Amino acid sequence: MTQPTNHYRDSHLSRRAFLETPFQGIGALALATLLHHELAGCQDAVVTDRRQQEMAQKLPHFPATARRVVCLFQSEGFSHVDLFDDKPTLHQHAGEDLPSSIKGTQRLTGMTSGQSKYPVVPALWTGRPCGQSGIWISDLLPHLQQQADELCLIKSMHSEAINHDPAITLMNTGNQQPGYPSLGAWVSYGLGSENENLPAFISMVSQGGGKNPGQPIFSRLWGSGFLPSAHQGVGLRLGANPIPYLANPGGVDRQQRRDLLDDLAGLNRSFADRSGDAETLARIAAYEMAFRMQTSVPELLDLSDETAESITAYGPDAQRPGSYAANCLLARRLLERGVRFVQLFHRGWDQHIAIKRQLPYQCRDVDQPTAALLKDLRIRGLLEDTLVLFLTEFGRTVFSQGNLNDPGMGRDHHGRCFTVWLAGGGVKSGVRYGATDDFSYNIVENPVHVRDLHATILHCLGIDHRRLTFPHRGLNVKLTGVEEAHVVSDILQ
Repeated sequence: MTQPTNHYRDSHLSRRAFLETPFQGIGALALATLLHHELAGCQDAVVTDRRQQEMAQKLPHFPATARRVVCLFQSEGFSHVDLFDDKPTLHQHAGEDLPSSIKGTQRLTGMTSGQSKYPVVPALWTGRPCGQSGIWISDLLPHLQQQADELCLIKSMHSEAINHDPAITLMNTGNQQPGYPSLGAWVSYGLGSENENLPAFISMVSQGGGKNPGQPIFSRLWGSGFLPSAHQGVGLRLGANPIPYLANPGGVDRQQRRDLLDDLAGLNRSFADRSGDAETLARIAAYEMAFRMQTSVPELLDLSDETAESITAYGPDAQRPGSYAANCLLARRLLERGVRFVQLFHRGWDQHIAIKRQLPYQCRDVDQPTAALLKDLRIRGLLEDTLVLFLTEFGRTVFSQGNLNDPGMGRDHHGRCFTVWLAGGGVKSGVRYGATDDFSYNIVENPVHVRDLHATILHCLGIDHRRLTFPHRGLNVKLTGVEEAHVVSDILQ
């Protein structure tokens, strides 16, 4: 007897066959998806590469006052009250509860939101007006006091972020969410490098004598985000091997490495020609840069050409690898060699507890090296076109965290107002911009948001922040985001 025809069986694969057939079913769908993304990525890469080439021909947008940047990032939020913004009113009301009219309804962190009292704590150390400018600087920073007339203090910085990771991410990338390009990567993308033997963007991290260990520093803070990977920062680490895997492995000499790279470059170019994948070309460039750095990095780290006087100027830690002082000296050597953006992260400013004990050690770390770097750049004729940034992610509360006068007393995070300073690179010297109220708690004059600071930094480099964009997720993304940002023109020469 003839079996009845099963039209469903004949016209459709069984579930098992659907799963098992190599070029149909889920396997085919997965392959098609991968190929689609790869091809789409290649097309995007080609467009991106072309956009970058076109943009490079148009930059800078106007004459720049700075050719390079060194960012001295004081991670975890130094106390603006103790270092740069003491007020007579604080001493008059010391120990009293911060007036509710000043405190307002500001959101506090969970570390102080449950306190029953918020006693005012003025600057815990003396300070004085310094130089002809009369800028008030704490006596914890005696070397920096001597450089007061080089500084442009912005006392009205503010940020919505009150916790470390979103705040430090915002200051370094323009966004509180991870995944966005860092400031140095944007500068590299816009202006490129002036030294073919060193990356355009180099970062270093040091641990201070204050809070130890400090908050973690993640490499994404000098990452390229969605920009081409060639623009990510290169981290120098302490020790005999500052860049992992840069040295040749045992049994491989320089000529063998050269031959290997030549063969690998041929394969990569062949793939790039077929696919149009710009990231493959970036990979070739990265390999070539690493090969050149095998010579340039040891030369950079060899201080034999530095005078004893020059090294001594940076302080007793200048020859201790990985210290803030050693990193400041290396920063100057990198700037001399044409590195576009150098960033130092110094951990340990998170003085929630024991601020009287911790803060002097932390200031001792940075005071002499920072002042020495400013003087060194000036003597060598570099400060005029080098923008020096002394930044942090937020300030500290004027009220105490913990019981007043307790040895464990500290200060909590404060994003409503804080202080940063700039020097060189077309910025006015010996000036104070913006002001806080009598309690150093709220801004009363010329507020400067993080976006405004970024716009100003780019402006010094000859870049209009509105025109430095990158296509991502259907948007032309900017460092300064979608909200209003303004160049702080009053601080520029």
